[in-house]
Amino acid sequence: MFEGVYPAIVTPFLRDTRSSLDIAGLKSNIEFLISQGVHGIVPCGSTGESATLSFHEHEEVIKVAIETSNSRVPILAGTGSNNTEEALKLTKGAYDLGADGVLIISPYYNKPNESGLIKHYSKIASVGLPVVVYNVPGRTGQNLIPDTVSKLADVSGIVGIKEASGDIGQISRIIEITQDRDFSVLSGDDNITLPILALGGKGVISVAANVEPAKMVAMYNAMKSADYETARKIHYELSPLFRSMFIDTNPIPVKKAVELRGQAGGPVRLPLDELDEKKTKSLSEVLSRYD
Repeated sequence: MFEGVYPAIVTPFLRDTRSSLDIAGLKSNIEFLISQGVHGIVPCGSTGESATLSFHEHEEVIKVAIETSNSRVPILAGTGSNNTEEALKLTKGAYDLGADGVLIISPYYNKPNESGLIKHYSKIASVGLPVVVYNVPGRTGQNLIPDTVSKLADVSGIVGIKEASGDIGQISRIIEITQDRDFSVLSGDDNITLPILALGGKGVISVAANVEPAKMVAMYNAMKSADYETARKIHYELSPLFRSMFIDTNPIPVKKAVELRGQAGGPVRLPLDELDEKKTKSLSEVLSRYD
């Protein structure tokens, strides 16, 4: 169901005393990304600083994304939580607003057992929106193993996974055991998107696409058309950018990058802090390669 390049968009804030939402900037960023050919938009993910958004802000960002897109591309809204009832509330809100699907992070901190995970995701899927599971062990402290993902793929309404474990062997196994079902495996790491696509992955939920969306789309399109030489060339062109997006905790570098490019970024909210001067200089040098 969900295929292609989906930027996990930053949530721009104003540089005021409350780091308020920059709604005009958010709209402008989304318009830019759509103009560059992206296949969808992911608001309120980790890159969108969902952990520091209030419920009202969370729904406002999703609403703006849906209204700005105006059905030109799907909106896959981040509505996950480590609290099932909170995730349900956010998911029902996204449903009411008209989102096309939801991205649900595996519950962090709690470390639920397998049966708890399946019940958690099944309950959220019952809302009626297509669910993409998000496996990111570096943030949740727990890995969704292939056998569990296979069981989740059998749940009505669960249509894919964003895989950010960084384990190519695991991702290959997930694709292998779910390929007989209508289930999308999406890369959650820009730097291994090309090999994931080669294995049969359907796309990427991308940080770097905030900065170089057209190049990410070109790499994806080259892989789709079996032009592996072009795809590999673009991958290596983008590799310095991929690395620069993680010279500090995501989304600190990407917010600085979009701001350096003249787009809406603004500050990150505490407990994250601004990119320091040395790293900003390094990031600027990388960005200059693409200007």
